[in-house]
Amino acid sequence: MNIRVRFIRSTVKALQAALRKAYDLGDVRLVRRISVLLEYGHGGLDIETIIQNWGISRATFYNWLSAFLQHGMDSLVYRHDGGRPAKLTKTQKKRLCELIDAGPQAAGFATACWTTLLIQELIRREFGVLYSRFYVAELLRNLGYSYQKAEFVSDHLDEARRKAWLEQEWPTILWEAKRRGALILFEDEASFAQWGSLSYTWARKGQTPTVKTSGKRKAYKMFGAIELFSGRLFHQGIEGRFNSGSYQAFLLRVLAQTTEDIFLIQDGAKYHTSQAMQQFFAQHRDRLTVFQLPSYSPDYNPIEYLWRKTKKRATHNQYFEQFQHLIESVEATMAYFATQPQEVLALFGLYCHEAGFQLELAA
Repeated sequence: MNIRVRFIRSTVKALQAALRKAYDLGDVRLVRRISVLLEYGHGGLDIETIIQNWGISRATFYNWLSAFLQHGMDSLVYRHDGGRPAKLTKTQKKRLCELIDAGPQAAGFATACWTTLLIQELIRREFGVLYSRFYVAELLRNLGYSYQKAEFVSDHLDEARRKAWLEQEWPTILWEAKRRGALILFEDEASFAQWGSLSYTWARKGQTPTVKTSGKRKAYKMFGAIELFSGRLFHQGIEGRFNSGSYQAFLLRVLAQTTEDIFLIQDGAKYHTSQAMQQFFAQHRDRLTVFQLPSYSPDYNPIEYLWRKTKKRATHNQYFEQFQHLIESVEATMAYFATQPQEVLALFGLYCHEAGFQLELAA
């Protein structure tokens, strides 16, 4: 006679809680034992599949099941041997890094985000070692990992074009600018909304920090350009739209404030490459030379990081009842960065290190 055992809901919840605790303690034997019981009494798997998955004998399975049916949760004893956790070998650590870098889905998990619990299970599954989740976090830090927020990357990236820019076009631009004593300006635009922006802040537990907002969908717009060798910042705020006309006005302002030749590096915004702009660049080609960044490559434009710093200082968690208050906050922040060339120079790390150049920065 075949008898099938099914656990009631309260038993399943108790076993699941015990499993979480076993993972926390890093007790691999108890994790295996409880997992077997859950797969049989709750998951509905047949005995042959379970003993094959977990590498146990049929006798062991029946011993665990019998003990649980007779003594319940008291049959599950947390046994922590103490001492230092078993160490992974250098080869195992290298393999672990490869698995982590490939992502959870490549390792057979449903999610695309690693957590310490998933990596804990990955280590148990691949190497037969069960660390506590707290030690997993320490191990990851020692291996050079940190817990970070993911970011979107366009699926239109042309990696060949990006590589050519960094390894071929950029060194040529840098060499020619040095030869001619030209300025290298990375240009971009940003909008700062009157309704402000939210960011992390410390607050009492259970009391979500709140920020007033007018809800007015109006924004102050800013043209900006930062110079590679000196860290000089050029900027111009507008209340109108970004277009070829306002872009030309900004560039004329930059030309009026300088005497050197200018190598202008810009992205592919339509008002950067319009026919009107082509005519403008032709008219000023005696001093202005234009270079296009690869498409969908904001990470190649250092001024993007300045916009982040500006929003953090000027708009994060702030309330602007009047539009003028927003303008004053943004302008004050831009004026601050205009007096801090070393902070601006720190944004050029990609071009200082990845391209292999040590820039001789002006004081």
